Amino acid sequence: MRTDSSPGTLPAREHLPAAPAGTPVLDVVIPVYNEEKDLQPCVRRLYEHLDRTFPYAFRITIADNASTDTTPRVAGRLAAQIPEVTTVRLEQKGRGRALRAVWSVSDAPVLAYMDVDLSTDLNALLPLVAPLISGHSDLAIGSRLARSSRVVRGPKREFISRAYNLILRGSLQARFSDAQCGFKAIRRDVAQVLLPLVEDTGWFFDTEMLVLAERAGLRIHEVPVDWVDDPDSTVHIVRTATDDLKGVWRVGRALATGSLPLDRIARPFGDDPRDRDIEDVPKGLARQLVGFCVVGALSTLFYLLLYSGFRVLSGSQTANALALLVSAVANTAANRRLTFGVRGRGGAVRHQAQGLVVFGIGLALTSGSLAALNAATSEPAHSTELAVLVAANLAATVLRFLLFRAWVFPDRREDDPARAASPSYDTTPFRAREAADRTWPDATLQPQPVRPHDSDSRDLR
Repeated sequence: MRTDSSPGTLPAREHLPAAPAGTPVLDVVIPVYNEEKDLQPCVRRLYEHLDRTFPYAFRITIADNASTDTTPRVAGRLAAQIPEVTTVRLEQKGRGRALRAVWSVSDAPVLAYMDVDLSTDLNALLPLVAPLISGHSDLAIGSRLARSSRVVRGPKREFISRAYNLILRGSLQARFSDAQCGFKAIRRDVAQVLLPLVEDTGWFFDTEMLVLAERAGLRIHEVPVDWVDDPDSTVHIVRTATDDLKGVWRVGRALATGSLPLDRIARPFGDDPRDRDIEDVPKGLARQLVGFCVVGALSTLFYLLLYSGFRVLSGSQTANALALLVSAVANTAANRRLTFGVRGRGGAVRHQAQGLVVFGIGLALTSGSLAALNAATSEPAHSTELAVLVAANLAATVLRFLLFRAWVFPDRREDDPARAASPSYDTTPFRAREAADRTWPDATLQPQPVRPHDSDSRDLR
């Protein structure tokens, strides 16, 4: 895997090279809490499926979240009987905590997880991880809401699932279709940089991970799945939904304030055609032109509505100045975020000040056009005034784009000394001996291997 990337980015996304004998390509994590009844049949079913259909070496890791029943003993027996099965124990509950602990020290280049009930049909597992192995994608998720998915579940869970994803789309602009399906995978090199940014340790963990990955420009592959609801599920729906909504609010606030360092992982992988240097075409010009035209069209409509409203109360020059001022502030803010991709509050005041200078130039053009029209005829028709203003605004728009691109929002990615001096991020693959020496900031997150001969003091007597 290449590591010759620029400072602050991850290596380019490539097909995974052949691994040494015995090294798993895939590590499937099964987080469990008090699953003494379902753990053994589900793990054996998963092992048999992978042994029969998966073309690479694999590992199944049982992550015990502080179970108080005989789950640790069942997991230990499975690890003793099946070489590809291992188990770790954490002394605190939380699906996100378990995934973070195991994924952070795994030596497999592709990391996955699934719920212990195996509600998702296992035939979707190879399509889930194949795009990550090939280098096509960075994360992959199973989707119960895709058109070709086949799902059997009650109306209550169906409503909650769809409502939750509508909330994500409306509040966080998420484009993935199913955040909470317990069937996901991620490349290890992505996880090493992405996981430190994820705060949640419970059910919202994977939603937060997906939102941050999408905002950073990583590629998320979706696989339609066949899914049958588990009627004996122990998930507390109301409490989980409440925690998820709190997570949505926290992540939305962090994204709005620009407090997340997403530039650390923004578009780091692969040969992105948008990053290519094309002769005589400035980088990003086509995308910026499209964005600027869309924002400009909406701003023009907004301006004309404002002008018509102000014209009822004042003269043409005053109405023009007020309409331009209000629309210019909105136009600068929209172009800053949507056209030139500037996030956060840094430089926002300076950008608005520069935008007002550009506004002054547009005001001079449009006011001069109105003055010329009034000099030509004493009482021009309102439609004539609007036609003249549209023509003047078109000229001002071209000049505004050039000034925005060259002066207000210049591309300083190559010339910014702060970015050039940013530290590189170590993407060296974890090895088993390095994982053993890893220093954990919180001792409660340290996964402890469970050996077959270990006994738990809480075992049934």
